[in-house]
Amino acid sequence: MSAEAPVSPGHLADRVPTLSGEEMVAQLVPPRQFATATLDSYRPDRDYPSQGAAVAAIRNFVGGWQSGGGGLFSRKKAVPALPGVYLDGGFGVGKTHLLAALWHVAPGRKYFGTFIEYTALVGALGYAPTVKLLTGASLLCIDEFELDDPGDTRLMSRLLGELVATGSRIAATSNTPPNALGEGRFAAQDFLREIDSLAAKFTTIRIDGLDYRRRDTEAHAHSVDDVELGLAAFSGAVTLDSFDAALAHLATVHPSRYVKLVDGLDAIGLTDVHVLHNQTDALRLVAFVDRLYDAQVRIVASGVPLDSIFPDDMLSGGYRKKYLRSVSRMIALTDPR
Repeated sequence: MSAEAPVSPGHLADRVPTLSGEEMVAQLVPPRQFATATLDSYRPDRDYPSQGAAVAAIRNFVGGWQSGGGGLFSRKKAVPALPGVYLDGGFGVGKTHLLAALWHVAPGRKYFGTFIEYTALVGALGYAPTVKLLTGASLLCIDEFELDDPGDTRLMSRLLGELVATGSRIAATSNTPPNALGEGRFAAQDFLREIDSLAAKFTTIRIDGLDYRRRDTEAHAHSVDDVELGLAAFSGAVTLDSFDAALAHLATVHPSRYVKLVDGLDAIGLTDVHVLHNQTDALRLVAFVDRLYDAQVRIVASGVPLDSIFPDDMLSGGYRKKYLRSVSRMIALTDPR
């Protein structure tokens, strides 16, 4: 925020982003709030020993890179037998911080993206060109490893298998253990076989703890009476839309392009927020909030507080963890402090 003269709000609907394959590749880096993340700057909660243990496990994983003279597969230090590490834990326990810290110490060419960004890359470039592009990378980081489609599961299983076979290492985060991905949503045997194939590539590191975004208090999403007045506190680019108009526009933009939709924004304003009843709208909003959070774009909203927009039937369904992660992030992004 700044005391400079406010900028008149634009509208999300006026933004029609395009994203080439080359631009997608350029975006495969950690979010800006983790641009300087290190293992030393991670602050484990002493009440949860698994956090300190996770740091130790990651240090072991990177030991080969730091030993020198032998690269990743140097015999000078112990390297995990499996080609990947999988950080499993609740919201706000620092999984993304650790994943970004791992990315920063990896040598040579490396990539960091969400599951949807990798599948979108395949959609833009084609499978074979994507494999060719990623082959030779020392590390592939996959944040928010959530499987919503059996086809994407098979695609990612095949992609990771080919990359691991050429020497790449894999690191992933999720709120779900790898052998339970898709639980409650898919039960087809071929899907379960793919899950087992993926799980077999990872050493799972469980991280327990409280959501750091909510440690100080039982926080709730902040709601205002006058959204335009709230946006006036920002000097950079802002948008102002009704909640329904924003949802309608998100339906016209592929989620892989949401990163460009929020590019350059300081904040977005949403008026007349209400409880969601359409799961497709809800899942699009979750993907959008993820991109807002990555870019640290603030939210100023009126109406129903954003942590109350997912009804009980959604929160008790197969996408429960997605919705809870989004609630955690919306609480952080609406915090007026």
